[in-house]
Amino acid sequence: MTFFPRISILTASLISLSACTSVGPDYKALDAATPASYVEGGTISAGDVAPVKWWQGLGAPQLDALVERGLAQNLSIQTAIERVEETRAALRSTGAGTVSGNLTGASLRSGGSASPTASTNSAVFNASLVLDLFGGQRRAVERARAQAESADYDIGTARLAFLASLTGAYVDARYFQETLELTRRTIATRERTFELVRAQEDAGTATELDRVQARALLEEARASLPDLESGFNSAVYAIATLLAEPAAPLRASLQKGAAQPRPKSGMAAGVPADLLRNRPDIRAAERDLAAAVAAIGVAEAELYPSITLSGEITASSANNWSFGPTLVLPVLNQPKLRADRDQAISRARQAELAWRALILSAVEETQSAQGKVLRTQRALFSLRAAADSYARAVELSQLTYSGGTTTLLTLLDAERSRAAARLSLAQSVQALANNWISLQVATGRGWAPQ
Repeated sequence: MTFFPRISILTASLISLSACTSVGPDYKALDAATPASYVEGGTISAGDVAPVKWWQGLGAPQLDALVERGLAQNLSIQTAIERVEETRAALRSTGAGTVSGNLTGASLRSGGSASPTASTNSAVFNASLVLDLFGGQRRAVERARAQAESADYDIGTARLAFLASLTGAYVDARYFQETLELTRRTIATRERTFELVRAQEDAGTATELDRVQARALLEEARASLPDLESGFNSAVYAIATLLAEPAAPLRASLQKGAAQPRPKSGMAAGVPADLLRNRPDIRAAERDLAAAVAAIGVAEAELYPSITLSGEITASSANNWSFGPTLVLPVLNQPKLRADRDQAISRARQAELAWRALILSAVEETQSAQGKVLRTQRALFSLRAAADSYARAVELSQLTYSGGTTTLLTLLDAERSRAAARLSLAQSVQALANNWISLQVATGRGWAPQ
């Protein structure tokens, strides 16, 4: 028996043996051990919250418009979308390399001083087919498909990051506007107090020390304005970058002012198991794990024989054709191929650990944000009552000081306490909004378009 028939027999045997074989492990969804509830939460699932437009709960129509513009033109989101296009193209090309072929045509003229001019025409068609004997290409398609799905979820992660940054910057901008307005009111109050003290000094009922103290507090309030203005500008510039728009028109629009955003609903976090469905980064990590498991099969298939069916037809002055299988046995490179397979196994284990670690981190983020929201709400109630009390204290101090029954120091202390209480209240409103935003992002709300 000749060598070629032996190869043919071996080829037929391999094809029949491995027609339905895909080496490597099949991916199966894993169970994630999550708590039944958050530490300060209930046991009721929040359901599918990915399409929820939570930013509308802040009661800021201008913010809603900014979000809609930004979702359509933010550069980070656009980059994530392009990555999806890249992975989809990679998926289309995966497996296409098993079939290849070319058609080559040539028309040549030759001649010389010793030979007449002659024309030669030829056409060559060649094709080859790599048989997927052990499912390496099928595993490669599985891997590419999982990578494409992971990239899809990366768009959601980019959207969440954009929403967190934009709403946070908007909350900060309105906070600085509020503090600027409160500081200007404080300045106006201290100007009136200063004028009152100066008039009483002229009348001999106040001292130079009283006037100097009143002037110091006035200038102290004036000195805080530039930093607050810079804070507002920085927040506006951040919004402009997120929107990929010029800052000047946006600044002019936001300078018109609006109330500080305050959340009106959406405090419920659901249960930790909801995160597996609602967090795009967790879903992307799960798809990365599936791709890593499929990569084991790709590496495993390299350990086994491969067969390529190839043929060629040549049309010229003499027509020729050829066809037959080529068998490749990986013999001397087995140690390297096994090392590659072991690396793929380790990468799959790492992907699983990364997925589990991400779930734990998401639970921590959600619990922390929920606790901060609850405590900031309580602090806000007390700070509002304190600000009202200090405002009344200033009114009474002004009356008694004008009547000569209270010292200037008492009046100045009351004004200082009222200003501090107002700023603390504004800071608490800002903190509540930011903590609420963190809770929405941590629970995976808003990344999926409706």
